[in-house]
Amino acid sequence: MVQREPAGAPAVAAAGEAEACAAAAATAEVRLSRRRWAVVLLFSSYSLCNAFQWIQYGSINNIFVRFYGVSAFAIDWLSMSYMLTYIPLLFPVAWLLDKRGLRLIALAGSALNALGAWVKLGSLKPHLFPITVLGQVICSLAQVFILGMPSRIASVWFGSREVSTACSIAVFGNQLGIAVGFLVPPVLVPNVDDVEKLAYHISIMFFMTASVATALFILVVIVFKEKPPHPPSRAQALIQSRPTEEYSYRQSILRLLHNANFLLLMVTYGLNTGCFYALSTLLNRMVIHHYEGEELNAGRIGLTIVLSGMVGALISGIWLDRTKTYKQTTLVVYTMSLVGMIIYTFTLSLGHLWVVFLTAGMLGFFMTGYLPLGFEFAAELTYPESEGTSSGLLNVSAQIFGIAFTIGQGQIIDCFGTKAGNLLLCSFLFLGTIMTAFIKAVLRRQQANLDNEQTKVMPEACTDPIVLEESKL
Repeated sequence: MVQREPAGAPAVAAAGEAEACAAAAATAEVRLSRRRWAVVLLFSSYSLCNAFQWIQYGSINNIFVRFYGVSAFAIDWLSMSYMLTYIPLLFPVAWLLDKRGLRLIALAGSALNALGAWVKLGSLKPHLFPITVLGQVICSLAQVFILGMPSRIASVWFGSREVSTACSIAVFGNQLGIAVGFLVPPVLVPNVDDVEKLAYHISIMFFMTASVATALFILVVIVFKEKPPHPPSRAQALIQSRPTEEYSYRQSILRLLHNANFLLLMVTYGLNTGCFYALSTLLNRMVIHHYEGEELNAGRIGLTIVLSGMVGALISGIWLDRTKTYKQTTLVVYTMSLVGMIIYTFTLSLGHLWVVFLTAGMLGFFMTGYLPLGFEFAAELTYPESEGTSSGLLNVSAQIFGIAFTIGQGQIIDCFGTKAGNLLLCSFLFLGTIMTAFIKAVLRRQQANLDNEQTKVMPEACTDPIVLEESKL
């Protein structure tokens, strides 16, 4: 005879497991690891190297067009391959991040980054363009293992009072790589007519990149660990105390896609970052269009955009750690990105390079400074879901809009000029600003930290997220 469980038994069992989970999190020893800074700086370094390889073709677009004898659009696709590859591979890599952890993803990302750099060394003849495409595609695969990591590293390794700053530092490396990618290629690869000399200069750049990427991979093998010995925050202790079998990746995705505030953020993040990708990819073409022969200054303008954005990103991270005003900060930065883009659009053709440097710096401070804000705001809106998954969805949105904006703006520039192309980006930034105003700031991760600090054991903590509106912080 089959015995039936009493009515309500599953619910009671689930509540008991939840209570045990919350109690374990409340009593867990929270301690910061000294290794955390080495981990985030190492990640930032190989992210830098990968970002450099993304933009190294676009920053001297006209030189590679002549060397390989292909169209400017073909060289643009070397940058857009990063965006295209990311979209189908996000979910498998995010699943791996959740199931196998940070170390495997770090090893894969740094290894692919080094492999792609070495493959490019086999493309030093004009007829070997397919080889450089292969190397760039391998580097784009590495990027899939990199872009979703900043907020996950920050949460796993850093305390609640430094998590936004840590995320900014992790993003900082990627932005610095773009900056170096704007600055170094025009210096290492001068615009000379002799194909042999050009191949020699390109080989120097490729060899230096491959050497650095390999050294960073070796350091990842030695230094990068899965997680610290003790959780760095109560929110992280709560996640680590949850049984592994309780987590469903598919259900996590579905919960994220039913989170209206996160969906709004996903679209607005894609619009802003997609504009940045298009602007970075086409910057050389736009500057050369108005200032012929100024390849070096085109790279320096790109450098100005990214360096000022890095300052903006760090300031934003420190500000968030101090104030926790996620929505207000995001809205202000988004609005100023729109203002900066409008000013840049109408000053690019004035004929004064110093004005372009000034307006590009203002644009970069806000547009690039927005990137870590999006990651951290998403982590707050979606806690306790995986930061790798939420960041990955933001990046998919950015890649889709980045491809669309790069192709669209490139075609408009060819047909109607740079002002019309930049006005396209302005219109989408305006739309993103309006949508950002409708995001409701529900700060779930902050609430989890507050509840645990106050030693309030809440049974539903492990199953249903707790919410705190930003205005109550």
